[in-house]
Amino acid sequence: MSETTADPYAATEAETTQGKVYTVTGQDWDSIVTGIAEDHDDKIVVNMGPQHPSTHGVLRLILELEGETVTEARCGIGYLHTGIEKNMEFRSWTQGVTFCTRMDYLSPFFNEASYVLGVERLLDIEDDIPEKAQVMRVLLMELNRISSHLVCIATGGMEIGALTVMTIGFRERELVLDLFELITGLRMNHAFIRPGGVAQDMPAGALDEIRDFVALMKKRLPEYADLCNANPIFKARLVDVGHLDLAGCLALGLTGPPLRATGYPWDLRKSEPYSGYEDYDFEVQTWDTADAYGRFRIRLNEMWESLKIVEQAVERLAGLEGAPVMVGDKKIAWPSQLAIGSDGMGNSLDHIKHIMGESMEGLIHHFKLVTEGFRVPAGQAYVPVESPRGELGAHVVSDGGTKPFRVHFRDPSFTNLQATSVMSEGGMVADVIVAIASIDPVMGGVDR
Repeated sequence: MSETTADPYAATEAETTQGKVYTVTGQDWDSIVTGIAEDHDDKIVVNMGPQHPSTHGVLRLILELEGETVTEARCGIGYLHTGIEKNMEFRSWTQGVTFCTRMDYLSPFFNEASYVLGVERLLDIEDDIPEKAQVMRVLLMELNRISSHLVCIATGGMEIGALTVMTIGFRERELVLDLFELITGLRMNHAFIRPGGVAQDMPAGALDEIRDFVALMKKRLPEYADLCNANPIFKARLVDVGHLDLAGCLALGLTGPPLRATGYPWDLRKSEPYSGYEDYDFEVQTWDTADAYGRFRIRLNEMWESLKIVEQAVERLAGLEGAPVMVGDKKIAWPSQLAIGSDGMGNSLDHIKHIMGESMEGLIHHFKLVTEGFRVPAGQAYVPVESPRGELGAHVVSDGGTKPFRVHFRDPSFTNLQATSVMSEGGMVADVIVAIASIDPVMGGVDR
């Protein structure tokens, strides 16, 4: 390269009120270190993200380094803000599901469930939800837990160079998304769990497809154990990294795998059951290392427990053929037997004829239910569920109208990210990636 041609990969520097600022592209760290040494400055502040392949979405990390040791770590959030909670104040109670399902986009059914359970508590219809709807909710949430943990393990593996873990993780996740598409019509953002039940019944052949998936996963899950559990390179990157003990978790409000990795068996499915979880046989998974490796092992074990719950749900659904999936109260029940038109869109003409043929009053009520929505008694409710990342709860407030007065979500990713500095400071810059991956934050839920 001639002397007059600028190196496109060379670090550029600029003077600011804070001192020198270097723009690094990743191939010129030596020149940065040399420049710092010439300035006799031991510390450097690095911005990692928000567009960075190892920050699990648009998360910005501000790291202060001495050499490769992290002396201070801070999170910068808000890059994915969507205004979901505010938007829900301008939609009917049922339409709100369409918004909140998009928050934590890796676990949409948990977003829907926490919100819907809150609405049902305000309506005082918790005991009226059909058994089949409850079992379908549990089935979908546990399948969703598997798909979410697969993404966590896959992306975490990718970030430390274990690309085989990444490829097989997404391979299995595709199988779960195929089941979601079969049952709800969509791979994500389903809006399927609704106040009063679920949107529609299980399609023909779905239970057999789920049984085949469970059988296949029982063969595939051991591959992760073989690749990772005793792998010396994998363990060297995870063991004793991102340490956070029980006292730290309780002080910061951390839940989910980070809390259970300290040996504390806190799982809302057992401690505060909802949707009939008390009727299922499964064990709360814990580990005793309080580090990134323990969080990985917990997620691996939880997928086995979720398979057990899915099997039990499938057997229960097999005995509920033809049972209702929506409450009987027509003043609340969003039509759950909608049929798709021949063009693949809208309602079929036969279904529209059915609605119009019942009675003029029935047609008027159907129109009002869809356009205006039902009223929810004034009050407030908070119902938490055990999402793949920890306690996800919806604080739902009603002023007695057809729209929520306020909905606020306690998202576990938002709370768990507080641990970034505690887990990272004093460690190496390479371990920051492992610590973040072990929390498994989803920025859609953090920013909302």
